[in-house]
Amino acid sequence: MSRFEILLPYYGDVALMQDAVRSVLAQDGDDWRLTVVDDGREPGVPEWFEQLADPRVRYLRNERNLGVTGNFNRCVELAEYEYLVLMGCDDLMHPNYLQVVRAAADREPAAAMIQPGVLVIGTDGQEYDTLVDRTKRKLYSPKGPGRALLGGEELAVSLLRGNWLYFPSICWRTEAVKRFGFRDDLGVIQDLALVVDLLVAGETLATTPEVCFSYRRHAGSESSAKAYTGHRFEEAKRFFVETADRLERHGWPRAAKVSRLHLSSRLHAITLLPGAVKHAGRPGVSAMLRHATR
Repeated sequence: MSRFEILLPYYGDVALMQDAVRSVLAQDGDDWRLTVVDDGREPGVPEWFEQLADPRVRYLRNERNLGVTGNFNRCVELAEYEYLVLMGCDDLMHPNYLQVVRAAADREPAAAMIQPGVLVIGTDGQEYDTLVDRTKRKLYSPKGPGRALLGGEELAVSLLRGNWLYFPSICWRTEAVKRFGFRDDLGVIQDLALVVDLLVAGETLATTPEVCFSYRRHAGSESSAKAYTGHRFEEAKRFFVETADRLERHGWPRAAKVSRLHLSSRLHAITLLPGAVKHAGRPGVSAMLRHATR
């Protein structure tokens, strides 16, 4: 019986996408399917999948470009199995990924989200430790036993203080994600918005420490490009202010206060100022200073 829908919203580097696909094909068991949704027009990609000729793989190319969030929602629409993974097209599953999330799902069947252990890698595929990831580990992620079931206002406070999740590595309960989907008006912070939706609805997150996924971090990402222009932080501020009002009404005053402050987002803007000087000039610098100080 198929249980896991692995979805690969694809746009960009062909070689990295092919490596991602190969990492999925290395998974064990017969309870999964890979669906690749191509939002680009790179030559040779449909032919590569045709030659792959693997019955466990579906390949679809969008008739028109849907953009990041639009393609995420297209993937969610296509999901048919109990759990789904929205894997980054430049990330890598380790051979034990499904073993780890299967075990976690069996331990915590009510959890809407499963966050396994993650290795951060750079463009070259080697381990890559950044200030962002060190901050996630040391300041924001929960301390104590690696296996936990988290939820409610406590988890909302933790994630709004600093989002320590690695979105492409998360295994989601499909029904829960379909209930909300991704907000069309968000292009970078839509993953945290979905998590907040789920927490407000009473859903929970299971964590497990086994490392089974490589998350690729590099300056060419969508979020990095938008950060240097200030677009990311304009979106973030709007989201955090709206979320603060929502959580206040929901009866979570501590989470509302943390969201209204959004200190980690403001500190992140400061750390990116040198890059903004180089890549975006005065407009980018001004936008990030406004975000950091107001």
